[in-house]
Formats: sequence, C-alpha cells, structure tokens
Amino acid sequence: MDNWKKIIWQQLGASIDSLENAIKACPEKVWGDKTGFHEFWYMVYHTLFFLDYYMSGTSENFAPPEPFTLSELDPSGLLPERAYTKDELLKYLEHGRQKSRKVIKALTEETAHQPCGFKKDLTVAELCLYTMRHVQHHSAQLNLLLRQQTDSAPKWVSKVKS
Repeated sequence: MDNWKKIIWQQLGASIDSLENAIKACPEKVWGDKTGFHEFWYMVYHTLFFLDYYMSGTSENFAPPEPFTLSELDPSGLLPERAYTKDELLKYLEHGRQKSRKVIKALTEETAHQPCGFKKDLTVAELCLYTMRHVQHHSAQLNLLLRQQTDSAPKWVSKVKS
C-alpha cells in the first residue's frame, strides 16, 4: 500500500503544482478578464474548492476556510461576492495540498476500498484519482487561457516537487 500511496501523491501533488504554476504565471490583466467563459480567478477558486471538498471525505460539516464560503455548492450557480486575490487562493491551494497529503497518507488497504462520501460508485482511492483528474483538467484550461492571452504558459509537471 505504501507504494500506491506514494504514486497517488506524486500525481495528485503534480496536478496541484500545475495549478500553482498557472496561478503564479497569471498576470493581473488576465486574472479578472471576462473574455472567456469564466474569469481566471474563478476557475482557480472552483478547482480549489472541490479539492478541499472532496478531500474532506464527506459533505457533513464541511466548511472551507475563511474568507471562502459554500457558494460553490449552490445549485443556481451563485458566484462568490467578490474576486479572490492570488494570495488568498495560493493560501487555499496550500490548505488543499496539506489536506490531500494527509488523506493519502492515512489510506489503508481497507479504507482505500470503502465507498467515498460523495459519489457512491467511487471508492476513497478512486476519489483521490477523480480529484486529481479534476485539478489537472482545470489546470490545463488555465494554461490554455494563459497561452491565448499571453502567448506563454507553465511547463508540464511530471511529479510533485516535494
């Protein structure tokens, strides 16, 4: 199991590093630009919110850290009251990174195969992979936006940096 935990962390961590690189590479003029489907900052927030949410294991008693709210769970598509700053979202990224690392470290053969608290057709281990795919999906979207807006984007991250 230790080898699998290492592999899962290396790849989920790499997707989180990819997201971090996109955030850091984003110039202020692109951060709040409304030319695309969503503003850059909002895609970052959405990605981090669900990283935090899924790594919580269950929706029961879930609360993101301040200043974030549960608006992302509103079925009407309610957006946050304001745009979040890079610094706020980089702190949220670190929160998600630590939470993910803790969840993976705690995996056992038994808990890895239990149904997760969100999608009953996924196990806890599958939820880790599902979350990794979600983070990487949005990291790629953000990199595409950067490439379109600035003709530059961060390089591919093959493994977590630490």
